[in-house]
Amino acid sequence: MDPATAAMGSLLPKLFELLHGEYKLQKGVKKDVQFLEREMRSIDAALRKVAMVPRDQLHDNSKIWANDVRELAYEMEDVVERFMVGVQGFEPAANPDGLKGFVKKVASLFTKGKARHQIADAIKGIKDQVQQVADRRDRYKIDDVEASQATTTIVDPVDPRLMVQFKDQRELVGIEGPRDELIKRLADEDDCVSKQQLKILSIFGFGGLGKTTLARAVYDKIQAQFVCKAFVSVGQKPNLKNVLISILLRIEKASCHNITLLDEVLLIEKLRELLTNKRYLIIIDDIWDLSSWDIIKCAFTNSKCGSRVITTTRIFEVAKEAGDIYKQEPLSDGRSKELFCMRLSISKSKSPYHESVKISEKILQKCGGIPLAIITIASLLASKPVTDWPGVYDSIGFGNEDNKEVDSTRKILLYSYYDLPYYPRLCLLHLGIYPEDYEIKKDTLIWKWVAEGYVHEELGKGLFEVGERYFNMLIDRSMIQTVKRPYYSIIYACRVHDLVLDMIHFLSEDESFVTASNSNRTSPRTNAHRLAINNEVIEQDGSVANMSMKQVRLYSATMCHFSMLPLLSNFKALRVLALEDCTFMGSERSVKPEDSPYHLNYLGRLIHLRYLGFSDRLVGFSLPGISMPLILEVPEEIGDLRFLQVLDLGRIGIKKLPQIVGRLTQLKCLRFGGSSMEVLDCTSLTSLEELQLHLVSLDFLKGLAKLKELRKLSLHFEEEHDNMLFKDLMGHVANLQKLKVISFNCRHRPHPQPWSNYDGSVALGHLRHLTVNGLLPGLPVWINSSCLLNLCHLHMELTAMKSQDMEILGRFSELITLTVLLYDYMVFPTAMEEGAFPKLRYLELKNSNQPRFVRGAMSCLECFRIIIGLEGTNGWDFHSLVNLPRLEKVDAEILGYTGRGIGEDELQAHESLKQAHVSLKHAVEIHPNHPTLKLQIYHS
Repeated sequence: MDPATAAMGSLLPKLFELLHGEYKLQKGVKKDVQFLEREMRSIDAALRKVAMVPRDQLHDNSKIWANDVRELAYEMEDVVERFMVGVQGFEPAANPDGLKGFVKKVASLFTKGKARHQIADAIKGIKDQVQQVADRRDRYKIDDVEASQATTTIVDPVDPRLMVQFKDQRELVGIEGPRDELIKRLADEDDCVSKQQLKILSIFGFGGLGKTTLARAVYDKIQAQFVCKAFVSVGQKPNLKNVLISILLRIEKASCHNITLLDEVLLIEKLRELLTNKRYLIIIDDIWDLSSWDIIKCAFTNSKCGSRVITTTRIFEVAKEAGDIYKQEPLSDGRSKELFCMRLSISKSKSPYHESVKISEKILQKCGGIPLAIITIASLLASKPVTDWPGVYDSIGFGNEDNKEVDSTRKILLYSYYDLPYYPRLCLLHLGIYPEDYEIKKDTLIWKWVAEGYVHEELGKGLFEVGERYFNMLIDRSMIQTVKRPYYSIIYACRVHDLVLDMIHFLSEDESFVTASNSNRTSPRTNAHRLAINNEVIEQDGSVANMSMKQVRLYSATMCHFSMLPLLSNFKALRVLALEDCTFMGSERSVKPEDSPYHLNYLGRLIHLRYLGFSDRLVGFSLPGISMPLILEVPEEIGDLRFLQVLDLGRIGIKKLPQIVGRLTQLKCLRFGGSSMEVLDCTSLTSLEELQLHLVSLDFLKGLAKLKELRKLSLHFEEEHDNMLFKDLMGHVANLQKLKVISFNCRHRPHPQPWSNYDGSVALGHLRHLTVNGLLPGLPVWINSSCLLNLCHLHMELTAMKSQDMEILGRFSELITLTVLLYDYMVFPTAMEEGAFPKLRYLELKNSNQPRFVRGAMSCLECFRIIIGLEGTNGWDFHSLVNLPRLEKVDAEILGYTGRGIGEDELQAHESLKQAHVSLKHAVEIHPNHPTLKLQIYHS
């Protein structure tokens, strides 16, 4: 029912705005709109009750009713927005010139009158439909029935995880290694917890990885060493009294007379009494929330008897709070194959894996090393001949088969889905627009959520910040997989596991939320509201190109090959238009701009549009001797898109933006990589949270100062700009109190003037990320811990560093990543105080000598990357790496040439590089952590 509630979530704010904004509704119309708002709010409350119940548990009447509400809400929102545009569109100039201006003014008045007449007629028709929906709600008794179901049947009476706890150990594959590692971690003594003290360890991972199975294996292996032991499951919406009773009954059943009469406090007291001065092992399986854990852990005493507690959870915040974290990893390829074959052999006397190796390997790749997925698909395939396996693979056959293990897998995944709050559920369903295994950019995804209406402002927070919280929630619930930068742990993208994506498709198709079409699927339905085209060739006369688009609210194309852009005049209700990783075909007839098949004609007709995005990775076409931009220009009619929130044009060939973009007052994100020198007046864009421009000027800075909601700023400067451009830049930035991310890309020669004008007198305490791509003559005075109080990530290019610069940088208490790229080779100052860089986890240096790490500095560093030439050697001694207690990875690139000559012949150079290899290898071998080493040597 989530799509219906999503539609209501977009409609209700519009009705409120219509009533309370300056729209001068006629008396009768205003009364009707007030009636509609009251009724739709009441219907919305009923819908939210329905949304609490899994769709397969709903009566058919409820499903039909919810679908009708969704369609009605869509129609109402379209009507309201058309009226708003007709009444409020951009006004003509204040002092129109002559007849032309007079005609524009008369036309504007005529348009407004027509809009008021149209909404009056439309509201009358909608009022009747709303009354019918409300009547059916009462007739079907939606409120009573669904509230009852929500409290009695949302959780299946038989939890499929119970079967996992008691699996035959002989059926398990690859369990020995993780089991033994966990046992070792439970036994080992570290700086904080002695062997005799209570130790708590949490197994974390997404559903289906085998957390419960692993916990059970550890429990079975070591339980004999403990006096008291218990293995209990918590689950969603637990009855904590029953959980505590379960622990008591397993520890000492004889003393549990009349135990059901006790409340939670008395049960905890009794548990503490039984556990005091005893060595106990307790497994708390499947915890979903911190509040449950906070109550349960009160029962555990620390009598220094060597007791151990293990928890399992798919929510990271719970794991972090519970104790030491063990992250459950997927099975290796070899182990996956072993489990797959073994499960097939249970149903057949001999595994048929080798009868069709190729398709078996593809199926295993689809499972991604998740034991539950492997067992599920193997159970499905065991009942089919090998000749049918390709068909199962092509249809991603998880869920349309009558198979109890398939059903169990679906339930386990749906547990996570229905446990999500309402809006994050919609955000997860939205991921169904992407092809499998696709790398989804985090920022782009969040802005799409905003445009779709899944993200609403909260007090003191911008839309992106709220959307980012939803993104992190999906990560913590293990519903999406993170994609991090190659060398450090900044999450910039995500992927969706095939099993989760299959669940999303199942829900989307059942509720007509997203209609996806790709090379492996049939053509999309003709009544799609959200149309996702993936991995297809879009021809001018193809089925997708010619299908009706009038009801489509989202059009997303990913990794497609176009002969022409979709004709924009075909869309009537479009909110989101997004093209990513697409290629565009050209022909000799397309070399003239007026003949280009890639244009934005009729853009102004998309009056409902919120998101217009073209990925940076769009590929245009070229002919011998001719290079054609993908899209030639943005038409002036973009100014008609008064609801536009995101304009992402990347670097697709457009040279300039029309000035009217500066009047799109609802813009939240503007990304433009064009190289026009024309200044965009952004004074009115006061809602902007993200701004990326290729070139700026002094005039631009005047508008920048007014963008008080700005969270992320990326500016690109060219060498020909006068240095005066930078004079007031940092002063303006300092006054933008919500700004957290700054990226300056400068292609000018080193010059002290641009960076010395700002003295840091106004602290930039809000800044978290700072990137300066372009040579700085030295460390600017304002890059210090007093000015940048909360800086977490710093990337800069310098021509020189002084010895005190490392001391200055070392005082940043929140710095997590530091990248310093030095111009040509120079000696990197290594003066560091004990306790310097207290939170630094990633350090990258280029063109420096070998740094000397001192004991007590960079105590949290996990990854060290260095790019160094032969002149940076100093006897190739990396022994000081041993002073980094948490080091996990060393990545080194050693350049065997410098371009200037080093006075050594080829033989000496080769010997020096060999010494470098030996020195680095020895350094990681003697390090207590034995960090991984990636060494690349480039010979001259």
